[in-house]
Amino acid sequence: MSTPVLLSWSGGKDAAWALHVLNQRSDVHVVALLTTLTEGHRRSSMQGVRREVLQAQADAAGLPWLPSWIPQACDNTQYLQRMAATLAEARQRWPALETLAFGDLLLQDIRQWREQQYAALGWRTLFPLFGCDTRQLAAKMIDGGLRARLCCVDTQVLEAEFAGRAFDHSLLAALPDGVDACGEHGEFHTCVSAGPMFQSPLDLRQGDDTLRDSRWRYTDFML
Repeated sequence: MSTPVLLSWSGGKDAAWALHVLNQRSDVHVVALLTTLTEGHRRSSMQGVRREVLQAQADAAGLPWLPSWIPQACDNTQYLQRMAATLAEARQRWPALETLAFGDLLLQDIRQWREQQYAALGWRTLFPLFGCDTRQLAAKMIDGGLRARLCCVDTQVLEAEFAGRAFDHSLLAALPDGVDACGEHGEFHTCVSAGPMFQSPLDLRQGDDTLRDSRWRYTDFML
C-alpha cells in the first residue's frame, strides 16, 4: 500500500516536477497540493502567483488544493502556527497522512529546517528532487514538456528583462555565470502552465511587471 503525501505547491517548476516524479513512484501517492498565500495579496508568498492560477494548476493536476494563509510581514512563529492549523485540517481529511513533500533541490540548511520544524509537528518530510544536478534537471524539465515563465526575478543578480521570459533552453544559455539553472538560490521563480503532471495545459495571459522593494521584479500571469 502506497504512502499518502501532501505536496508543498508554489506554482513553480520545481514543485511541478516534484509532482511528476512522485506520480511515477509506486510507494507514494500525492493526495493534495498545499500553498502558502499572503493575506491581502491573494498570491503565493514567494512566487506571487495568483490564487486562481494556483487553483487552476491543481485542477489540471487532478488534485485538491489547500491554501494556508499567512499575514504580511509574517515571522517564523506565525508561519508555523498557520501551517500547523492547515496540516491538522489535512490530516482530518486524510487520517493516514503524515508525509509532507517539497521540491527543494540543493540547499541543505533549508532542508534541515523543514525536517526539524515539521518533525516537531508530527510530520515526515520527503524531498524527491534533492541533490539533482540543477542544469541537467532544468534541461530534463524542458525536454520533458514542462512549460513555465519567470514570474519573479532578483534584479541584483539578473537583468529585469528576464522577468516574463520562458523557461527554455535559450534562457538557460543566457543565464550569467553563477546563476543557478533552476534559480535555486532565489535568482528567479517561475509559474508553470503545462507539463506531464497536468491533464491539460493552462491558457495564461501575461500581465504587468512590478518592482517591489527596489529589487524584485514580478510579472503577473492570469487566466
